[in-house]
Amino acid sequence: MSLLQALILGVLQGATEFLPVSSSAHLVLVPWLMRWQPPGLAFDTIVHWGTAMAVVVYFWREWAGLIRAAGRSLTARANPDSVSRLPWLILIGTLPAAIIGYLWDDFFEEMFARPVATAGFLLLTALLLSISEYLGKQTRALELMNARDALLIGLAQALAIFPGISRSGATIAAGLARGLERESAARFSFLIATPIIIGAGVFKLWELTQSGGLATRWPMLAVGFAGAATVGWVCIHFLLRYLRQRRLYPFAIYCAAAGLCSLLVALLRG
Repeated sequence: MSLLQALILGVLQGATEFLPVSSSAHLVLVPWLMRWQPPGLAFDTIVHWGTAMAVVVYFWREWAGLIRAAGRSLTARANPDSVSRLPWLILIGTLPAAIIGYLWDDFFEEMFARPVATAGFLLLTALLLSISEYLGKQTRALELMNARDALLIGLAQALAIFPGISRSGATIAAGLARGLERESAARFSFLIATPIIIGAGVFKLWELTQSGGLATRWPMLAVGFAGAATVGWVCIHFLLRYLRQRRLYPFAIYCAAAGLCSLLVALLRG
C-alpha cells in the first residue's frame, strides 16, 4: 500500500467511523473495488485508534469529569447520581466487544477478506437503522440510562466487529430501541467506543512490534492515523449537531445502496 492510499483510507475511516455507515466496510470494499492491496486488520485497527483519539480530544472535558465521577462513586456512601454512574455504564457497555473480540480475534480477521459478506452486512446495517428510527420512542436522556441499556448497547457494539455492520450505527440503533434520544444515543456510542478501540489498537501495535512489522509499516500507519484522527473530529461535531433534529434514514439508504452496488460488482466479476 502506498502512502497516498494510506492517506485516502485514513481520511475515509475518519469520515465513516462516526457516521453510521460502517468504516470497516469502506476499508474492505474500497481497496477491493479499486483493486488495491488489502490494508489488513492491523491498519484497520490503527486508523480506528486515530478516530478514538478524535473522541478523546473532542470529549476531553467530559472524560476528565467521568474519571473524577468514577473516583467519587467508589467512596460515596449514598446512591451515586447519574454522573457518577455513567463511567460504570461505559465499562458495562465496553465489556462485550472486548471479550468477544479477544476470544474470536482470528475469526473476525478472516471476515475482513470477504468483501461479499461485508456488502451483505451493510444491508443489515441499513435494516437496523431503519427499524430503530421507526420504532424508537426517543424520550429518555443519557442521565436516565441503566445497566441493562448499557449491556444491550455493548452487545450491539460487539456485533459490529463484523465488517459492514456499523459500530456507531449498531450502538445508536440499540440506544434508540431502548428509548434514548438520538443525541444521547450518539454520545454514549462515542464514549463506549473509546476504550475498546484504544485497547484493540494497543494489542495490534504490540503484535506488530513483536513481529518486526512496525519498522517497515510505521509511515503508512502514521499517515492513516493522522487522516483518521483529523477527519474523525470533524465528523463527531457534525453528527451530534445533525442528530438533534434529523433522522437516520439517509444513512440507511446509503448503506443499502453501497451494499447492493458492491454485490452487483461481485456478481459481474464472477
